[in-house]
Amino acid sequence: MATIRPRRKRDGSMSYTAVVRKRRHGVIVHDESRTFSRKSAAVEWGRRREVELEDPEALARAAAGDTSVGAFIGWYIKEFGQDAGRSKLATLRALQRMPLADLDATALTTAPLIAHVRARRKQGAGPATAGNDLTFLGTVLRAALAVRGDPVSPAVVSDARTACRELRLISKSRKRSRRPTVEELQRLDDYFSRRDGRSQIPMRDVMWFAVHSARRESEICRLMWADCSEADRTGVVRDAKHPREKLGNHRTFAMTAEAWEILDRQPQIKGEPRVFPYNSKSVGAAFTRACKMLGIEDLRFHDLRHEATSRLFERGYQIHEVAQFTLHESWNELKRYTQLRPEAVRQL
Repeated sequence: MATIRPRRKRDGSMSYTAVVRKRRHGVIVHDESRTFSRKSAAVEWGRRREVELEDPEALARAAAGDTSVGAFIGWYIKEFGQDAGRSKLATLRALQRMPLADLDATALTTAPLIAHVRARRKQGAGPATAGNDLTFLGTVLRAALAVRGDPVSPAVVSDARTACRELRLISKSRKRSRRPTVEELQRLDDYFSRRDGRSQIPMRDVMWFAVHSARRESEICRLMWADCSEADRTGVVRDAKHPREKLGNHRTFAMTAEAWEILDRQPQIKGEPRVFPYNSKSVGAAFTRACKMLGIEDLRFHDLRHEATSRLFERGYQIHEVAQFTLHESWNELKRYTQLRPEAVRQL
């Protein structure tokens, strides 16, 4: 039975604290309490918790402390956040602010997860964005199960994903086919040429290096002088993007003559090991501002990687050769970045 402890407050009113303890072999294994303004409410809560805690799984959840989804996400960010990508971290932090965060992670079912996805879609989230919520939540639960042995079920998230796909609530991201036109690249070149003298970041060189190297902005800003070989005309992408093995995934990539020429003219700063020692977020922001100023619509810095990949094919390189530049591991991955222009294909 729960113990009810009455207490008179300073204003003369009474409060009642219900204390529930569970013992095992004479040792207290769980202790919790809650205070109410009415004795009947305290008694009712105490009785209900006594019954609930008869379930060993419920007792284990209670002993674990805060088992909300939000608490699990917070733990994951603290433990693994430094190795997570920017979009993944942004999604997880957004989930912490949503009603989903208040659910008990150890008692999750598919119904509230599907309801979460429905709500996200009604709010305007796309099918791929809503799907990412479940993908990253599944990652958090798998980590909690493997690392801490928490009584969670990642399979519930997988079941919810399957149901959401069948309901057409989520899907893979749409293949993006945007390439900058010759005229757009020229306008950007002119714009950066005028501004680079007053800017810390040489955006003209960064933009063209992306076009000729197929590197992401984060990869460009991590490239080290020590990892570049003039003899082989190669560089190394450290911790290259990978769905499972990012840390330590160092990959050597080939450079075109144009890419090497841009790299070779960068000033080497004493004590700075990077070729382009700039913040990748600042690079992306500068490119976005330039497009907005010039009225260039729907063009992202990442589209330059599409442009670079497509140019390599148009120059006559074969799939296995293009992969040495882009570092894609399969044709399925590589073709997402390939949007050929028929008029530009090499004539044999």
